[in-house]
Amino acid sequence: MTSEEKMAKFGKGGIDMAANSFGGWAKGAQAIAMEIADYSKRAAESSATAWEKLMGARSLESALQVQSQYMKSSYEDFVAEATKLGELYVDLAREAYTGFEGALARASAAS
Repeated sequence: MTSEEKMAKFGKGGIDMAANSFGGWAKGAQAIAMEIADYSKRAAESSATAWEKLMGARSLESALQVQSQYMKSSYEDFVAEATKLGELYVDLAREAYTGFEGALARASAAS
């Protein structure tokens, strides 16, 4: 195989790697965006429900209880969401790296 053929093969491999990597990145980024949008919607609904309960509270003690429950559930939801987003970002990085890993292995083998 001539050096020109090797360069052409390497160039094609680079283009394929970039296309695969971008496809994986786009899919992962879309999943993250959808998850953030869903969380925002759930958080807004939860806030509206808590506000309604707070407005219906008949005593200060009842109002404090509603607020306390809302704060606790909001915190738990946030921690769960942060964990889920962290996993999605790890998957995104892994997917992007996989394309490069294969290309690097092929480049090393061709040398």
